[in-house]
Amino acid sequence: MVNSGVEHYEIAHGAHRATISQVGAAVRDYRVGDRHVFQPYDLAEMPQGFQGAVLVPWPNRIADGRYEFDGHTYQLAINEPERATALHGLAVHAAWNLVERTAERVVLELGIEPSSGYPFSLKTVVEYTIGPGGLRVVTTSTNTGDLACPYGLGFHPYSAIAPGTTIDDCTLQLDVRRHVTCDDRLIPIGVEAVEGTGYDFREPRSLAGVQLDDAFAGAIADADGISHARLRSADGATVVLWADAGFDYWQVYTSDRLQAELARRSVAIEPMTAAPNAFQTGDGLIRLEPGSSFTGSWGATLR
Repeated sequence: MVNSGVEHYEIAHGAHRATISQVGAAVRDYRVGDRHVFQPYDLAEMPQGFQGAVLVPWPNRIADGRYEFDGHTYQLAINEPERATALHGLAVHAAWNLVERTAERVVLELGIEPSSGYPFSLKTVVEYTIGPGGLRVVTTSTNTGDLACPYGLGFHPYSAIAPGTTIDDCTLQLDVRRHVTCDDRLIPIGVEAVEGTGYDFREPRSLAGVQLDDAFAGAIADADGISHARLRSADGATVVLWADAGFDYWQVYTSDRLQAELARRSVAIEPMTAAPNAFQTGDGLIRLEPGSSFTGSWGATLR
């Protein structure tokens, strides 16, 4: 499909269908039958709130867009001026290149070239596959330059809920041990155990009246090394997200500041390899040496 020069790639297996955008390699839509798993946006629309995008080479925020790495100080462009941060990496508005496409699979690739704020060379390949178990996303980033580089990865899907309801009618369950405390710029200032706090979602909890734009750390893995998040709608349908051991962090945003028609109509549940501000703190930061790669996988389905 083509819209204003932007390619959109549909993949399907049975009742499972997803549409991936060339821009940002974003999941524009994922549904099972007539039921949305991720909140969609129309072909003629710009996505809100980084909807469905790949967040690379860092997820979340870098305070003042400034960081040090290997003895050098770098300044990134500020794209969240109200908080003076560099937000969600360098790839969300880029046109990714199609590598391979079948009925059930699409592979996109993006090369990030050196710039003053990120003077490193990075190639990222994202593979979306759909099957009876849902949507699976495998990402490999490779340092193609001569210098070691700082690296983090995240994704920004908005989990959909039952039509005609709000997230106040939903419950959230999240496999994490710790909550990242932040200042009013959403920059981390500490970490606390979730036990005994209002941030303990290890068992399903109602989202009625709950507002979150919070990071969580210490993913609790099952026997296969997988952690999960579950958003259950009022009708019992549950969006299940999973992530492998490379993603030790989750960000949860209850969509309160989206436009009125979308506010509290979905929950952004974002797997991340690193904490907010990791380029400054090193929390979860991956150091990629020249020629080395990182591979991580996550996915989603409806139950």
